[in-house]
Parts: sequence; C-alpha cells; structure tokens
Amino acid sequence: MKRSIFMASLMAASVGFTGGSAAAADYKVNPFTLVYDGAITKNEPGKINIHSVTYKLNGIDISANVYTPANYDPQKKYPAIVVAHPNGGVKEQVAGLYAQRLAEQGYITIAADAAFQGASGGQPRNVDKPAYRIEDIHGMADYIARYPGVDSARLGLLGICGGGGYSLAAAETDKRFKAIATLSMFNSGRVRRNGFKDSQLATIQQRLQQASEARAQEAAGDEILYSGDANLTDEQIAKLPFDLYRQGYEYYWKKYAHPGSTFKYTTSSLLDLMRFDATDQIELIDKPLLMMAGSKADTLYMTEDAFAKATGAKDKEMFLIDGATHIETYWVPKYVDVALGKLKVFYARTL
Repeated sequence: MKRSIFMASLMAASVGFTGGSAAAADYKVNPFTLVYDGAITKNEPGKINIHSVTYKLNGIDISANVYTPANYDPQKKYPAIVVAHPNGGVKEQVAGLYAQRLAEQGYITIAADAAFQGASGGQPRNVDKPAYRIEDIHGMADYIARYPGVDSARLGLLGICGGGGYSLAAAETDKRFKAIATLSMFNSGRVRRNGFKDSQLATIQQRLQQASEARAQEAAGDEILYSGDANLTDEQIAKLPFDLYRQGYEYYWKKYAHPGSTFKYTTSSLLDLMRFDATDQIELIDKPLLMMAGSKADTLYMTEDAFAKATGAKDKEMFLIDGATHIETYWVPKYVDVALGKLKVFYARTL
C-alpha cells in the first residue's frame, strides 16, 4: 500500500487545475508577486489598491495583503471580507484573485499567508495544524476590523478549498462573521485521516504511527520530517488517479507557481490533522451560509456532506458551478465570474 499512502499525503496540498491554455503567470514580473490573471500591477488614485501589511498573531509575524475599493475613503464605512487560502497556497494566488475581485464590488478585503507558511513567520516551516489555520482566520478578522474605513458590523468570510473547511470551523464560534461562503470546500482532516474519497481507511493506524514517530524525532532535536512533497514528471502526473492530483501539479507547479507555495507539510502535523473534521460542531453556524463547488469537482462530496450537517444555518444555499472541476474555480474566467456573481448577490444581501 505504499502508493496509496503516498497519494494520501500528496492530497495534503488540496490542489487542482485544468489543462487549459492559459499562459503561465510569473511572480517575478508583478511588483506584488501576484500570480493570478488580471492582477494589480500598480496602485493608482481612484482605483482598486493593494496594501502589503504585517501584524502579530500570537507572537508570529503574519504577512497579508489588504485590497481597498475604487475611490476608497478611510473616513467612510465599508463592509469587509476575510479570504482564507487553500492548503499549500499563498495569498498571491487564488485567494488574492477573489480578494481583488471582491474589492471591485466595493469591499475592503484581506488575504493573509497562514502562520508557518508563505511569507508569514513561524518555525519550523510549513506546520499545517487546524488550530493554527483557524486562528489565522480569527487573526485576519482582528486586523481588518480595525482597518480604517471598515464597518466591523459588516464582516464576511470566504474560505477556498482547505481554507473553506477551516472557515467553517472558525465561523462556528466567531460571531463577528455575519455571512460565510466557501468555494470548493476541502475537509482537510477527513482526507488526511481517510484518504481522498475515503480510499485510505486501511492505512490510518500506519500513518498515525509514522506521524507519532516524526513528532518524537522533532522533540529529540533531530531532522524535521515532511509529507506531501513530491517531484513528478509530466508522465507521472498524467497517471495520477484524480483530477485534483493531476490538475494540482499544473496549477501550483506550472501555471500559477509561487515560491511561497508548497505541497509539503510537517509529518507531525498529522497528529492534529487526522483528528480534525471540518464538520465537527458545524451546527453552531447560525449565520447565512453559501457553499459553492464545481458540478464536476471530485471534491464535491465534501461540500455536500458539510452542507447537510449545517443544520443551524437557516439561511443556507449550496450552489453548483456548472461544468467546473475543483481548481477550475480558481482561475478559469467563466467559472470565476459565475462564483463572483453569486458572491455579489449573497454578500449584498447579508452584509
């Protein structure tokens, strides 16, 4: 079962892509290192602007981008939206795309790199524990609520992929969020524990043993072990069993690669990940909830499961983006436009 164990760890990246014809984005040619189509290249008066900010969260420096809408006036009041990035992603990729496009709709938005990841601080690098990711979301709310011009009573949340699962968990108890949306939600704990599509049930105890040994090795001051990091050839990528795997390599390693983005995470993180589930206590969410996913996404089962369990949200909707796979919702213009059109109506009504 060595291959199946590898595939379960690879899934840690929560990845996807489609083999489309979009040219690769180059972080080196954008002054803000943004790697999404239509990214801001300079700040201009009267237009949408991007502001690189750093703040402390539990003693760790968090690197974030704040987007302000056209004709932004700090003396006025604007609704704001926190955007949580996918596992393995950074703020310069899909989280930045949606943050910028939501700023076009008149919102002040924030996208931050998770602690221990991207340009944010924290050692060892690429720790990926649910409690930290959830705290990152609370921390973004802390910061943006005090940003000049933000109406803290109109704070929304958008979680993408793994960030979607963590957003659900954060929104269970953080009632500052008045409206919660997810896009291509990925339940990181369920996949780490059970494997993608619950295909790795037979190796749960074996993988927990490996994670325990990795933790012991860290505690002894020895080498830190990582999972999820693999360098595959194009031929090997083409043979991967799910769209999510195949398309993920294209998105994160080729078309929209960023040096801060990586598949790998500390193996010891599995001690926390494998006992986490994004749907635990989900009935505590009592605010408007919109869950969006591609109709052809092989991750759709996770959105369907969470949506059914979110019984406390009386105002809730599951919206399928017709024809889209998981990561096509990250970058394919027609699918991004559909998602943003739905978000426009949802947030306008609820914020």
